[in-house]
This record gives sequence, C-alpha cells and structure tokens, in this order.
Amino acid sequence: MRKSLTPLGESEMEILHHVWEMGEATVAQVQEEILKERKVAYTTVMTIMKNLNDKGYLKYRKDGVTYVYSARKKPEEVQSSLVSGMIDKVFKGSTSALVQTLVKRENLSEEELKELRDMIDNMEDK
Repeated sequence: MRKSLTPLGESEMEILHHVWEMGEATVAQVQEEILKERKVAYTTVMTIMKNLNDKGYLKYRKDGVTYVYSARKKPEEVQSSLVSGMIDKVFKGSTSALVQTLVKRENLSEEELKELRDMIDNMEDK
C-alpha cells in the first residue's frame, strides 16, 4: 500500500473545514453541508469523523445520545503541519524550492509579487 503525502485525505479535510466553520457540529449537520455540493451517506460522514477523532483532529462530547464534534486542532496548526510534511516529502525540506515552484506556476501579478516582497521584508525586520 502506498503511503499518502499527507496524513489527511480529501474527505477528511473537507469535514475538518466544515467543523472549523461551524465551531461544533453533529454528523448530521456536517452531512447536510456536504449534501449542498454532492451526495454522501450519513454513515460515511460518521466513519470519517470517528477517524478524525482517533487521529486527534476532532474531539466530541455527548449530548444525550448525540455526539457533538469540535476541532481539537486549530486550522493554522493543521495547515502548518501538513505544509511542513509536504516540504519534507516533495521538496526535500527546501522551503525556497516550494516558494519558487508556487511563484513560477501561479503567474503572479506585479501587485502579488510586491505583496510577497513586502511580507518577506516585514519578516526580516522582526
């Protein structure tokens, strides 16, 4: 079995984003949000949310017989961890190689390039 580049799959990230947006959510509430875009079974959402709990990304509390999930990790924490892992695996630990790839690929406007330069200058000043 091939190992994924990230510890989270596409569906897991989608569900995490919904929970982050809602603050806390039941399986039914997350399913309802996903159903706005595409079909998904309640049991599929439930399984993924349980997996995210097991992986340490979500936590839950019981409200009667209902499980109410919330994020155990902030979006920035998860994003930083995933990007760090990708830099290690894809760019052999080189952040500058990642940035060069993004800058070349994205056809940045002069304004966006200036924003990036300003951001770097501000980081250097600190």
